[in-house]
Amino acid sequence: MDKIKTILVVLITLTMSVLGIVFAFPSFSETQKETLLILGIICGASVLYCFVVGEIAHNNSQMDKLWSLLPIAYTWVVAFKGDFKPRLVLFAIVVTLWGLRLTFNFARKGAYKLKFWEGEEDYRWAVLRSNSVLKNRALWALFDLFFICIYQNFIVLAITLPSVAVMDSVNALGVLDYVAFGGALFFLFIETIADEQQMDFYTTRSILLEGGKKLSDLPAPYNRGFNTTGLWARSRHPNYLGEQSIWVFLYLCVIGAGVAVNGVFNWSILGSMLLILLFLGSSIFGESISSKKYPEYKTYQKHTSKYIPLWKYKGEEYYKNK
Repeated sequence: MDKIKTILVVLITLTMSVLGIVFAFPSFSETQKETLLILGIICGASVLYCFVVGEIAHNNSQMDKLWSLLPIAYTWVVAFKGDFKPRLVLFAIVVTLWGLRLTFNFARKGAYKLKFWEGEEDYRWAVLRSNSVLKNRALWALFDLFFICIYQNFIVLAITLPSVAVMDSVNALGVLDYVAFGGALFFLFIETIADEQQMDFYTTRSILLEGGKKLSDLPAPYNRGFNTTGLWARSRHPNYLGEQSIWVFLYLCVIGAGVAVNGVFNWSILGSMLLILLFLGSSIFGESISSKKYPEYKTYQKHTSKYIPLWKYKGEEYYKNK
């Protein structure tokens, strides 16, 4: 079933991306062109920085550190170039709140150090580097350049492009704008709760493991190794649900601004669609690691919704006795 859902998600997101570009091929104003040039320069500088520093320091989380900061810069540049129109300012404020929360969450995991090239690296990069193909230094450098540095920088820029799309709109703020910003803030709250629950779980687990104890020695639910409490009891990735939904809702301001063809399609939909595909791949990869580390994880996968919180996970023993 998960494979079928994955295929459907890929097909839908790719279709929406293609339709958004085909039906609304962009024709930019001079202001938009100037703004995109500035954003492109910032993005290009970030690509160069992430690749050079990441390769020299052998720490490939340089882009991870900038992921939450660049959208803040991008959207305030757009707001400035757009004469601080209300829609642009609200967009930038919501993105700033999103970025500050994500930066704080990453910082408390040890990602930022005074020696900026150091800090905690995302565990998934180390797993990928151990891959039989990517062990080759040259191939890893190419992967780092094109996927981590170029592609992810492009996505981070792309998710903010709805703000560029609405720069020239003369439409006053309307219901759809408030739905867009209100929905984004709601899912920002969901993502915040999910991350707090995750942090609390793993902090407590680490404390319980002190003194050389094994996972099997811990009380439930910590003996499972992974979080099955709170939102995580009903969704395997409530944080991903929040993250993707924020940017999908922010796209709605494009419709509210009246710059979407047929009331739906605009070229700037590409960002949120690519983000969905990125998180789809990330979730598949992350779950493959978890299922190898934790015996119960496959049961958790079978009986817990991937994103939308539905039924509650009750533990392997419960399902064995059904």
